[in-house]
Formats: sequence, structure tokens, C-alpha cells
Amino acid sequence: MTDGTEGSRHRARSPRMARDERRAQVLHIAQGLFSSEGFHHVSMDDIADRAEVSKPVLYRHFPSKLDLYLAVVDQCGSDLLAAVEVAVAPLEAGPVHRGAGRDVIAAIVRAYIDFVDVAGESSTLLFESDVTHDDDVRARVEHASLEAARRISAVLAQVTGLAPAASDTLAVSLIAMAQGAATHRLRSTPVADAGLTAELVTQLAWGGVAGLVRPDFVYEEA
Repeated sequence: MTDGTEGSRHRARSPRMARDERRAQVLHIAQGLFSSEGFHHVSMDDIADRAEVSKPVLYRHFPSKLDLYLAVVDQCGSDLLAAVEVAVAPLEAGPVHRGAGRDVIAAIVRAYIDFVDVAGESSTLLFESDVTHDDDVRARVEHASLEAARRISAVLAQVTGLAPAASDTLAVSLIAMAQGAATHRLRSTPVADAGLTAELVTQLAWGGVAGLVRPDFVYEEA
């Protein structure tokens, strides 16, 4: 990190930004630091120095380090939910046809792989957060994953005919599988092909889900 004098020089040269632009810049820098160092090893001084702003400016945007961390988590969560929404939306637009179940599983798996590809290590702020000692904080960190599970459960209920409780279990299990594969791929060398990874996980997941489809479930015929 820079010393105080050098940091002051950097901040003095930092261009003026609109409030929203400055906030977005700080969020981006904090996301990188929290992802690589963890919440407890990053200080507001570190973030201010890297963003080339004074601490008073930083605190005007975010009253505390925890507020800043949760804002970063919320942004990552919004990105994840957007990816899941794109995956499940087509099924909800029309009748459920035979084969739609496998298609939606493939789309969900690919959504997680693509999200981790874009987010990189920042995805760990949702999946492996080191700030879970407080119930309220843990609930906030886990919000996106729980909301994704709710959306996926509703879609799985449509393609399997299973009761909500059973669909909830399937959704959580599918998320764990997709999330684990996506994170493993991120950290593997060489990086496995995204399409092949998605297909392997889809085959594994659909092989199990298909066996649970209610025998009396009626699909719309195309």
C-alpha cells in the first residue's frame, strides 16, 4: 500500500467525478479488495488509497466498512439474480412442453457458470463469505442465493409436477451442483470449456430430476 504522503498526492490528482460515478468506482475497487483479501484484512484506508479519495469522501458514500461490504454483496447478488432470471424466463412465457425440464436445467447451470466467469473471485462474496458471524449479516449475504433458489424452485415445480417442498430441495441441490462446478472451473488450470462443463453437470442433474417427475404429470404437446 502507499504511505500517507503518497496517498495524499494521488488523491489530490484524482479527477472529480459525479456522485454516482464515484460510488460505482469505490464499489468496483472494494469488490476486488474484499474478494482477494477478505473482509477482515481490508481497511477503509486501503480502499480510500486505492480509490484515490479522502476518507471523509469515502464515508460520505458508505458510513462503515460493513455498509460498503454489503453494498458490494448486493451488487454481486443482483448480477447473479439477473443471470438466473434470464435462464428461467423463457419457460414462464408459455406452456411447458416435453423436454423443457432438461432445457431449463441446462440454462440454470450455464447461468451459474457464466456468472462466475464474469465475476471471477468476486463470486466468493456470495458463495464463501467470511462475514457470517452475525445472523443479520449472514441473511443479507445469503439473500441472493435464497432468492435464486426460490425462482428456480418455482420453475422446477412447473416441469416436474412436484410439490413446493420437493421442488425447493431440488433447487437447492441443483444450485449447489452448478455453483460447485462453476467455482471449480474458475480455479482449475487449464480452465475447462464452459460448454462442456455445463453439459456434464446438466446430464448429471437431469438424470436425477427426470427420475422424480410425477408419473401423472401432463405436458403440453408441441
